[in-house]
Amino acid sequence: MSVSAILGGWTSYSKLTSNNDDDWVDRLNHLYTVILLAIFTVFISTCQYAGNPIECWCPAYFTGSYVSYTKSYCWIKNTYYIPIDEQIPSSKHDRTSEEITYYQWVPIILLFMAFLFKFPALLWRMFNGGSGININKIVDMTSAVQIGGQDKRDETVNHIAIYVDRWLDAHRQYRFNIVVRMRQKLSKFFCFLCAKRDGTYLTGLYIFIKLLYVVNVVTQFFLLNAFMGSWYNMYGFEVIGGLASDHTWPDSPRFPKITMCDFEIRQLQNVQPHTVQCVLPINLFNEKIFIFIWFWFVFVAICTAGNFLFWIWRALFRSNRASYIKKYLKLLDQIKGEEDKMLLRKFADQYLRDDGVFILRLIARNTSDILLSDIVLKLWSTFKNKPGVKKQQEDEMSKFTDSQA
Repeated sequence: MSVSAILGGWTSYSKLTSNNDDDWVDRLNHLYTVILLAIFTVFISTCQYAGNPIECWCPAYFTGSYVSYTKSYCWIKNTYYIPIDEQIPSSKHDRTSEEITYYQWVPIILLFMAFLFKFPALLWRMFNGGSGININKIVDMTSAVQIGGQDKRDETVNHIAIYVDRWLDAHRQYRFNIVVRMRQKLSKFFCFLCAKRDGTYLTGLYIFIKLLYVVNVVTQFFLLNAFMGSWYNMYGFEVIGGLASDHTWPDSPRFPKITMCDFEIRQLQNVQPHTVQCVLPINLFNEKIFIFIWFWFVFVAICTAGNFLFWIWRALFRSNRASYIKKYLKLLDQIKGEEDKMLLRKFADQYLRDDGVFILRLIARNTSDILLSDIVLKLWSTFKNKPGVKKQQEDEMSKFTDSQA
């Protein structure tokens, strides 16, 4: 793989936004979730730096500079939460154990979470070019001619079919030894070997990226647990339970609006301790944002896990390849007998293989079945006209007839 192919995944702005070389679940992770987290980051940052994220009730003798110092100190030091009907602990350790440590770092943690959601997509953009085919370009070409003229449509379909055919031929295995034969046998059942010449590079890489998406969204809950406290995993159920019992939005001790702050002021040799009560308006927004994030992440996790299992099922069962291609060829009335059925299995398993079928699936997901049918038909015709295919098919059909007799 060339250096330019790798760096292309980082240097192109379009690759950082969205491409057409994945499906809607991938975009749910690396595009829509990232946009959502970026919006929350901008909103919270604006509230923190363009407004007053904290207000403190200071003693009457505090002048303006003392009040500003108190607010700044309590914002950066952390405040602690004690319910209004409970006595403030006298022990410094008991107060410290109740400190709220997350609210200053919310914009940074949201940006970090957004990067984690984008990271699998960056890996996919960087390494799918190693297959030797530009998936995004193919899908863009098919999208551009969906509603165009028939001549332009036929020309594009022909170009794509020629391009895919040359790509498939260029990545055939040209050396056959015991290692290659063993790998080819394994690749029939286990596509994760990620070998270009076995036709499993794109499929194996894509499923690995799908696994990263699943791991990432699950890891996000542990990350938020570490950031906010071990309670976050069940936070959504707490909110649902509170709404069900009181029919009102409950005041959450997880995001308190009124907190306490301890600080000391040195005057000559005297150190005077102070305890003030502060208001955190920022937590009014943090609370709503993080409960929305909890439900959003649950939704994304369910979709991503289901999508991952679906692609695993597609990759592991060899019959899925032939069944997928058969659907389009039958619509075009190209399967007319047992000979065509036998040729279809060879077309899917030996010609297209996992990566070829994978390309066709992505085209279908991003364009239309009608256009994909035209491409499949063109590839089918190209395959049947290849030297040696007809003779081999006649020999196999002859053996089949003899066995039936």
